Amino acid sequence: MVTLFQMWVVPLYFTVKLHWWRFLVIWILFSAVTAFVTFRATRKPLVQTTPRLVYKWFLLIYKISYATGIVGYMAVMFTLFGLSLLFKIKPEDAMDFGISLLFYGLYYGVLERDFAEMCADYMASTIGFYSESGMPTKHLSDSVCAVCGQQIFVDVSEEGIIENTYRLSCNHVFHEFCIRGWCIVGKKQTCPYCKEKVDLKRMFSNPWERPHVMYGQLLDWLRYLVAWQPVIIGLVQGINYILGLE
Repeated sequence: MVTLFQMWVVPLYFTVKLHWWRFLVIWILFSAVTAFVTFRATRKPLVQTTPRLVYKWFLLIYKISYATGIVGYMAVMFTLFGLSLLFKIKPEDAMDFGISLLFYGLYYGVLERDFAEMCADYMASTIGFYSESGMPTKHLSDSVCAVCGQQIFVDVSEEGIIENTYRLSCNHVFHEFCIRGWCIVGKKQTCPYCKEKVDLKRMFSNPWERPHVMYGQLLDWLRYLVAWQPVIIGLVQGINYILGLE
């Protein structure tokens, strides 16, 4: 919560100080919608449509950040190989464009995953089929999805018109959209009910979906890097001060 608050608020100071108005506008829009979604996710009793609303919003931000990061990375690579000159674009302009997109994609990607994880915990605990520590407060039947608490009308062996049903290796069944949102958007790799580890490779058997898993892992790595960077810098400065190397 502390690192999430820092990553969310600290850029606001530099944005106002350096007059980055474009970033400020996007930050305000993201914060306003995310605050509304988080408010809905933390209400008791939980409205039936809220879990879907939460996962749809954060999945949208996840996909936008993924696409923005890929475009930014490609722009940086094209600039490094001199391909920007073919389009008569100055290398410094092309590099600024690529780095800006890469920053936007990674920054909002890290933020949305942390907010999504927090909302997923609140919603699942409110529904009662999940407890972060301890046993669930409700018994899960085979016809109920533990993520959203709604009925499952499509059998695992059937092809759904709107949505399919997915069975984990622990034999608990969920709406496919819900369990994907729980694992990819909400950063959970265990069953929402029994906490058995989820095999993501089995869930995302399509090779075109594998990059989404790797991108999520990259965002988690960046989050830990940002969170621990002040501690590492402080530790190095302390060692230099003790040894008289400042």
